[in-house]
Amino acid sequence: MSDLKIAVILGSTRPGRNGKAVADWVVDRAGARTGAEYELVDLADYPLPHLDEAIPPSMGQYQGEHTKAWAAKIAGFDGYIFVTPEYNHSTSGVLKNAIDYLYGEWNNKAAAFVSYGSLGGARAIEHLRGVASELQMAHVRQQLSFSLFTDFENFSVFKPGEQHDAATTTLFDQLESWARALQTVRV
Repeated sequence: MSDLKIAVILGSTRPGRNGKAVADWVVDRAGARTGAEYELVDLADYPLPHLDEAIPPSMGQYQGEHTKAWAAKIAGFDGYIFVTPEYNHSTSGVLKNAIDYLYGEWNNKAAAFVSYGSLGGARAIEHLRGVASELQMAHVRQQLSFSLFTDFENFSVFKPGEQHDAATTTLFDQLESWARALQTVRV
């Protein structure tokens, strides 16, 4: 197995969330890959209050135990796939909050985006791209966007169409390539 580690970050904690099925599907697809080890990181397992650190994250002087645990988890990865819903033309508040808690742990690592929503969640990804750039993450071009109308049965049972297969492979290929290249920057 590869030494490359990728987190699939589930960016919704909402009761009845559709994101769990989407994230599980991504992890399942990643399971067949040999270029990296993929792990689901569910924000529901990291209950972070609204950003409560007095010192800016860029200083790396975390005070809260919840922040230290979150930082330790995120630091061990070479790249990330952010699975995000689209709420009000953006990402979820819980995902944005979790990202904002840290700084150095994100730097010089690769990122990819998977979204879902009534219009596929593309606007949430556009917002996350700007955030990722500010945190010095190299985000790949390929993204996956799942529509509640065409990729979910009754808006709740995830059944993605086969047209997503090739894009998924491309996303993994791009992410692994960039994550591997960025390992050399962090040495």
